[in-house]
Amino acid sequence: MEFQDRICLGAIVGVHGIRGEVKVKSFTEVDRDIDKYGDVENEDGSRKFSIKVVGHSKDLLRVKVKGCDDRNTAETLIGTGLYVSRSLLPELGEEEFYHTDLIGLEAKTADGTVIGRVNAVYNFGAGDLLELKMNSGALEMLPFTKQYVPTVNIKDGFIIVEMIQFAEDDEQGEHVEG
Repeated sequence: MEFQDRICLGAIVGVHGIRGEVKVKSFTEVDRDIDKYGDVENEDGSRKFSIKVVGHSKDLLRVKVKGCDDRNTAETLIGTGLYVSRSLLPELGEEEFYHTDLIGLEAKTADGTVIGRVNAVYNFGAGDLLELKMNSGALEMLPFTKQYVPTVNIKDGFIIVEMIQFAEDDEQGEHVEG
């Protein structure tokens, strides 16, 4: 399977107990669906895992990995991404995107000026945020909403962004939208 044809469904971020369960941060829309797509692979495709969700541990899933029966073995899996073929996932609706498809896209202004690239996509609970690596090297966060990102063109490799900048108005530090 080609690497660009794979999607990361989650990552092993810790262990739970002594019987080989791992804690997984799920990137699927419904977190418990991570085990609904069959066997998963690590990032380079060198290992396959059969997984089963067995519960929750705070905001993470508790997952049993077939053949992982003790804490020491489970600890060796920390940091492992869990990938499947894109073909196993549901078709996306209009205006829906896999995070992996957004990363690396050029970020342009409405006049076509390239200002940077999408470096990462985050969601801390209040909606998706794009992390842009600006041409200056600075990192900027931008809400991934129609207001801030009116155009996404995966095929041609770019997004149009509306950046709101604040400039100091006076010495008291008041700001105005600019």
